[in-house]
Amino acid sequence: MLQTTKRPDSPVSIIGAGIAGAWQALLFAQAGHAVTLHERGDEAMTDATSHWAGGMLAPYCEAEVAEPIISRLGLRSLEVWRRELPDTPFNGSLVVAHPRERNDFERFARMTEDHRRLDAAGLAELEPSLEGRFRDALFFPAEGHVEPRRVLPQLHERIRAAGGTIKFSSDVSAGDLAKDPDAIVIDCRGLGARDEQPELRGVKGEMILIETAEVQLARPVRLMHPRWPLYVIPRENNLFMLGATSIETEDTGVTVRSALELLGAAYTVHPAFGEARIVEFGSGLRPAFPDNLPRIGIRGRRITVNGLYRHGFLIAPALAELTLNYVERGQIDNEVMQCV
Repeated sequence: MLQTTKRPDSPVSIIGAGIAGAWQALLFAQAGHAVTLHERGDEAMTDATSHWAGGMLAPYCEAEVAEPIISRLGLRSLEVWRRELPDTPFNGSLVVAHPRERNDFERFARMTEDHRRLDAAGLAELEPSLEGRFRDALFFPAEGHVEPRRVLPQLHERIRAAGGTIKFSSDVSAGDLAKDPDAIVIDCRGLGARDEQPELRGVKGEMILIETAEVQLARPVRLMHPRWPLYVIPRENNLFMLGATSIETEDTGVTVRSALELLGAAYTVHPAFGEARIVEFGSGLRPAFPDNLPRIGIRGRRITVNGLYRHGFLIAPALAELTLNYVERGQIDNEVMQCV
């Protein structure tokens, strides 16, 4: 454990400017620490896992398959998103199903909370483009979503505004930064940290970006699927993200099977998606530990934040709060933190 409380004069170096590192940098900078955020890629962040993320802030929906700790961290993170980025869309999210997935739909309803069931008329009122498409839906009003490629630069600007420094194309190691005995080093490299955390693995999530002006959605729509949940997530300028698979492989391509399933699912949500223009295919590798749970590792003044799996945008703010509370007050969250 650190031997002091808050030390604004102690430099804080954070490695990795994706969603985990960005939230760490923002909260530490706002708390008065001298923060430097290092990113080995360039400012476009196209090689980062965050670049390919869906950006769903859906702790209630995730409760169907995730451990309770994800819900706890996710609910806290919603408060931080609202506080720090009040323009974040919190329009809720929808879950729908075709008749053949009816049993899965009812199971989902039983295993999740804070939703209300909409009949066909209620769904059409909420999302006119879905009129006549489904006989009912689950509406989770407290959930939100962000567009990762827009919100990450916003977080970077907030870091600079709070006095932090961001260095792109800065390929540094935690060991080099830790040579300063007063420095606090927070490693948020994701899969890049396997040199010190070999148990990490990559889980591929594929996505397709399409464009159409024929469909208007105000919130993500989750379609029940026999293999994985499929999402249609609205973005600006008539764009929609289709995702996301969860495949135990570290290949970064998009398979034909996945593309067919994602595009076919979108078509069943609304036939107009069949005429949409495909803008982009891509995939990202999510860093995960064997139990798929996040972990904050503590080794003196070196801290690792990793294993966010498919919940990065959902839980990163809460993890940053936990790290800051540890550094400033020595608080330990036994569900997430480990001394290594």
